[in-house]
Amino acid sequence: MFTEAVLVRAEFQGDLLAHSVRLMRVRTAPDPDTLAQLALQDIQNNQVEAAEIKCLRALNTNRQHPGALSALGLILHLRARHDDAVRVFHALTLLEPRNAAHWTNLGTALRPTGRYDHALAAHRRALELGPASAEVLYNVGLVQMDRLDYDSAYSVLAQAIELARTAASVRCLFAQCCYDIGLFEEARSALEGWPQFQGLTAEFTAKIALLLVTMGESRRAEPALRQLSVNPPEGISLTAVRLLERVNRLTEARTAMQSLKTTHGIDASDSDLLLAEAVLAQREGAHEEARKALLVALQKHNDFPRRHLLLFPLAKSLDALGRHDEAYVAVEEAHQSQVAFLQAVTGRTPSDMSPTMSLTQSGCDPADICSWDEGASPAMEESPVFIVAFPRSGTTLLEQTIDAHPQLQSMDEQPFLNKAHDEVIASGIFYPAQLRQLSAAQRQSIRASYWQRVRNKVDLRPGQRLVDKNPFNLLRLPLIRRLFPNARIILAVRHPCDTVLSCFMQHFRAPDLALICRDLPTLAGNYKRSFDFWYAQWSLLHPVSREIQYEMLIADFEPQVRSLSEFLQLPWDDAMLSPGEHARAKGFISTPSYAQVIQPIYSRSVGHWKAYQKQFNDLLPTLAPYIERWGYGT
Repeated sequence: MFTEAVLVRAEFQGDLLAHSVRLMRVRTAPDPDTLAQLALQDIQNNQVEAAEIKCLRALNTNRQHPGALSALGLILHLRARHDDAVRVFHALTLLEPRNAAHWTNLGTALRPTGRYDHALAAHRRALELGPASAEVLYNVGLVQMDRLDYDSAYSVLAQAIELARTAASVRCLFAQCCYDIGLFEEARSALEGWPQFQGLTAEFTAKIALLLVTMGESRRAEPALRQLSVNPPEGISLTAVRLLERVNRLTEARTAMQSLKTTHGIDASDSDLLLAEAVLAQREGAHEEARKALLVALQKHNDFPRRHLLLFPLAKSLDALGRHDEAYVAVEEAHQSQVAFLQAVTGRTPSDMSPTMSLTQSGCDPADICSWDEGASPAMEESPVFIVAFPRSGTTLLEQTIDAHPQLQSMDEQPFLNKAHDEVIASGIFYPAQLRQLSAAQRQSIRASYWQRVRNKVDLRPGQRLVDKNPFNLLRLPLIRRLFPNARIILAVRHPCDTVLSCFMQHFRAPDLALICRDLPTLAGNYKRSFDFWYAQWSLLHPVSREIQYEMLIADFEPQVRSLSEFLQLPWDDAMLSPGEHARAKGFISTPSYAQVIQPIYSRSVGHWKAYQKQFNDLLPTLAPYIERWGYGT
């Protein structure tokens, strides 16, 4: 297993261990080589105090013993005494300047102190002294990610994979690097066959499972979650706590958190710990507790491009506490921080054209539509049920409601229509104005690719129909209509102001979606542009579609669901009336609504935007056409 290293100050000053050695007066002079080896064994067995005693006894005999110093440096690093660890490892580079391992350890120790340039210099020295190793490249990748130089991190971690193709640590970090910059397909690919990775510790297993669950890869995460259920790791970590929370195993998450704080001696002021505690407190409705924890974490978090990781949850708790002005200030800063992060790591700026919103720039040609040949198209029973919307419009509730029906099977949000769209473009057809030119053979080939991807994600039993829920497929209506002309399409609708506010308050990880929602005026404009496109194409294409208003659904649930069942031509099943229970049993939900959807049907989010009325006054003219179209009063 590769050590995730971070070091502080690389100046070695004075008598390195004089104070510590004075504390360890001993009567005998044991063999320092043996003591150093025993100390390393203690470290591997998580007996850090015993290891430190042996190190100090060895150093009392030989104050420059390399093995004892190396073990002591590791102990100091594990205890987050980063300045001391840097001094020890720097001393080793002076004692044995051509030992590459000492330079690697120095670079590792420097990383947590924020001295990234010094850490990189140490790692580069290690590479100069010996052949390139996956361990050193892994640590360089860590530092480059800390510096927000994701291009360099991506490159160096790809090199590390070439040297250690099945190393769990390298694969996991490369997947995290790809995920952070929105390369979700590459992140998924990096984790292919993960149960066979080498060095697959409980921590790396938890990290991989958390990434997979977050990316909608529930099937591939199941082995890790089963393992966590049967044999919870003794060395419980924050990653395991986050994973348990993410899959809605809240009691276990809270127990693991308590164990982490009491047994493992983690620093109570650690910002990652405080964030994990805040998220658990929010799930328990303890928003004041969450607010206090997040404020403490923010006091120590001066890295502006990453402050959004704390500011979005802070805004959520402030909003729940009714402190709306403070919540708005926090969420505005969160977006500014996230934009700074995305600019640094992807090069994307707010002025760049959004790939998603670019779909609204051109529409179908009525003359082209008139000549569409729909022969050999799949029947309704052989077509997916598509749920589309602007994000945060109640699509997850709809999905879990109909997924509870035994004749339907949903999958976590997947970009399968995006890929189908790419195949159309690759064929040389101008989309969507020339879809007539898509031959029957081409359409069948694209559908076959779509279904192959589906089969890799879900197991459809004979007679089951797929539910494909991906909100921004709203903008791919021409493609749905051309490939699956008999498909049923459900359009989820919610008060435009509530939808826009919910999107603005949400921490979206996908770079394009984050930039679409970066400020209220931009978000409101993108909302209107999306529905202008939908209705313009809808009037030309006449899809078999049904609008479901969120407010009506939760106010009159059973009649609305029965009507929806009839629209989908399904026999009635009472399971559709308990979407929360269904979602809780399912466990894996990759969307931001994973916490809300397991709750009973509630109406407290209806009219929520009115708490931010002054921020919406200038937006109402933009949103008015759809406020009026759907019969909402302001």
